[in-house]
Amino acid sequence: MKVLAINGSPRKNGNTATLLTTVLEVCEKAGLETELYQAGGRDVHGCRGCAGCRQNKGRCAIDDWINELYPKMKAADAIALGSPTYFFDISSEIKSVIDRTGYISRADGFSFSRKVAVGVSAVRRAGGITTLDSMQRFFLINDMIVPGSTYLNMSLACNPGDAEKDDEGMKTMRRLGENIVWLLEKLHETL
Repeated sequence: MKVLAINGSPRKNGNTATLLTTVLEVCEKAGLETELYQAGGRDVHGCRGCAGCRQNKGRCAIDDWINELYPKMKAADAIALGSPTYFFDISSEIKSVIDRTGYISRADGFSFSRKVAVGVSAVRRAGGITTLDSMQRFFLINDMIVPGSTYLNMSLACNPGDAEKDDEGMKTMRRLGENIVWLLEKLHETL
């Protein structure tokens, strides 16, 4: 089983990456295959509403990194989206992932259906709930299964390294990783 984490922060080794890496470390320790994909910092193109993905099943008409990412998302058993909180919401990179892969998956037979999905956010002070909610709505409209943790999946983190200093945030990420593992194992048992 594989867990794919997508870092929507342009800071490759920033606080959002720390949160995602913490989740992935728990999954790796349990024997799951993991990958951290760096989406942040790439050129962003929003969905054009051209319906090209319907004709190109599994590929967006815009030929860029989304066409590299989508097959990884389709192959994963669990997907973790990570975004810093920018102006009380998700980064433009994660918004592009949501809009474009969401349409591609629908044109490709609803390929995200019943995948385990979580969102995490690094937040300076406020807006983290909106950020998490934006990712959550993507999961729910795509028929994905969303486990929780012991608190909201965020960390109070502004400056580099702050996430690691947030004990409650790190405990939340570790428990989130445990819940991903538990849920995937339960789902796998029933298949």
